Amino acid sequence: MVLHIKNMVCNRCKMVVRAELEKLGFEPISLELGEVTLDRDITNEEKARIDTRLHELGFALIDDKKSTMIERIKTLIVELVHQQNSELKTNLSEYLSSRLHHDYHAMTNLFSEVEGTTIEKYFIAQKIERVKELLVYDELTLSEIAYQLNYSSVAHLSNQFKKVTGLTPSYFKQIREEKRKSLDEV
Repeated sequence: MVLHIKNMVCNRCKMVVRAELEKLGFEPISLELGEVTLDRDITNEEKARIDTRLHELGFALIDDKKSTMIERIKTLIVELVHQQNSELKTNLSEYLSSRLHHDYHAMTNLFSEVEGTTIEKYFIAQKIERVKELLVYDELTLSEIAYQLNYSSVAHLSNQFKKVTGLTPSYFKQIREEKRKSLDEV
């Protein structure tokens, strides 16, 4: 049985969900961002127990197809930006369409309708959060960050960063800690 889980957006989230499912007596066969495959079908009562426990931890089970698609889009974007830097050179619409086997235009309409923002704006917000993270680590230059996140130039990255945050990357670096958000708050 496959369960779709909202807000499961990082490896730590996966560890927490796995541990909680095991405490509740379920054996996850596989665990991906936003999705868990259990070794058996579950009853409505078991599903309610899982949902209650996940809610206590800031997660939620998703039942309807629209919400499931939105979470899958978000999960793929988070993975793309935060874990698969080399893939950022691919076209976002092609990337999502090939992974989800859906028409990109239909996905953008659904995403905008449900989330009140576009897939592109969500993608940019995730990229800016990644830039913030890399600035805080202070291991890469702005040029290296721009290259890693597939910006055409440092100027493009800086302009987009300022448009989203209201700050320049260099000013952000000075005041960094107070401006970071967790991925599920983006």
